[in-house]
Amino acid sequence: MESLAKISNKGQYVIVDVLGEHRLAKRLAEMGVAPNGVLTVITVSKNESGMVIYLRGQRLAVSYSMAQSIMVKGINEKDNEKLVSLSRVKVGNSGIVNKIIGNKALRKRLMDMGLTKNTVIKIHQIAPLGDPIELIVRNYKLSIRRNEADFVLVSEMEVAE
Repeated sequence: MESLAKISNKGQYVIVDVLGEHRLAKRLAEMGVAPNGVLTVITVSKNESGMVIYLRGQRLAVSYSMAQSIMVKGINEKDNEKLVSLSRVKVGNSGIVNKIIGNKALRKRLMDMGLTKNTVIKIHQIAPLGDPIELIVRNYKLSIRRNEADFVLVSEMEVAE
């Protein structure tokens, strides 16, 4: 995890946290910069100049000072993360979809519901008997069966709330 200002490579990153004063965090949230969001760095910051990012279908110019308060993690970073089944992620935790296994019909059904590679998923709640599991995917709630969640492999991530 590092600040967006220190990023030296273009690519996709997951927003982990937004630091700084309340007004700045609120302004960034209005622009769509919030934890669990995925952004793409188009141009990197050189000599404390601003940078250009792609977020929610828009190109945004971000100043160096603003980029310092956005903490991100590379989507493809492999800091010894192991893949776990979505059904094993605890309530309140988040993960990034890495792979969907199973037969073709099941994979297609899950992808049609929005569970595609590099999508951030948060476990919202689990039913009292453990089935179904309610997820937050792309800002909507989705319920899937535990046996379907077994086929979704995610890399868990820590997100500050």
